[in-house]
Amino acid sequence: MQASLTPWQGRLASYARLMRLDKPIGIYLLLWPTVWGLVAAGVGRPDLLLTIVFVLGVFFMRSAGCVVNDLVDRDIDPQVARTKERPIANAEVSPGEALWLFLGLLALAAPLLLFLNWPTRWLSLGAVFLAVTYPFTKRVTHLPQVYLGAAFGWAIPMAFMAHQRALPLETWWLYLVTILWAVIYDTMYAMVDREDDLQAGVKSTAILFGAYDRLIIGVLQFTVCLLLFGLARYLDLNPVFDLFLLIGAGNFVYQQYLIRDRQSEQCFKAFLASHWFGVAIFFGLFLGYQVG
Repeated sequence: MQASLTPWQGRLASYARLMRLDKPIGIYLLLWPTVWGLVAAGVGRPDLLLTIVFVLGVFFMRSAGCVVNDLVDRDIDPQVARTKERPIANAEVSPGEALWLFLGLLALAAPLLLFLNWPTRWLSLGAVFLAVTYPFTKRVTHLPQVYLGAAFGWAIPMAFMAHQRALPLETWWLYLVTILWAVIYDTMYAMVDREDDLQAGVKSTAILFGAYDRLIIGVLQFTVCLLLFGLARYLDLNPVFDLFLLIGAGNFVYQQYLIRDRQSEQCFKAFLASHWFGVAIFFGLFLGYQVG
């Protein structure tokens, strides 16, 4: 923490770090599936007010999710090199403060529900449940990345319900894509901490996959591309979508190159590069509806 900061500035800076405002990659990875869902649910023309509401929801829920994650992991984070300087782990923020911050973020998000229909409000409870329970999954299963994908993709059924008051097949098609994509990028993220996680007793797909991690990631990347290609045909999107899907596939190839030696720094770089796959698919979906 910088010495020039006043006590209040230092406290706010610690809260901002706890919310990961200094690391927006998590916002991006939650945002892209959300806007995919909004574009598909709005058939290329998502409602502007709903878009604003959902984007604000992404910010508040991602921040709340980071806070509750660090609160639950406060005994684990000090044992992991990458996380030992997090605000709760290094005692900058107390668990009590973190709990109040989490509740405050939920309170800020709550008024957004007023702009949604009742079925979507009920679905929003699922988002809160997934965010709160996700941190516990790494203690009981080697598949917390799957659960993370379920949490990050939950805005998709909410977007369809908000726009159409229905959950057509494409809802779950896109939801499955999001879950598999999360397993891909979060496995690369977990590869960074694999040795520390083994010592701390934390479970992950990086540990589960072991020596087959790159192969399984590659199979999942191919599956995601195949599912998106099929979805584009099902939705009768303009072939311009395929061009952006090809760009996304190129991003996957680049990630495979980065993780080829399983070096922590390169695996983290590959994780950060996941953002661009989300960008490519967003533009593919949006233009796929507009062109033709």
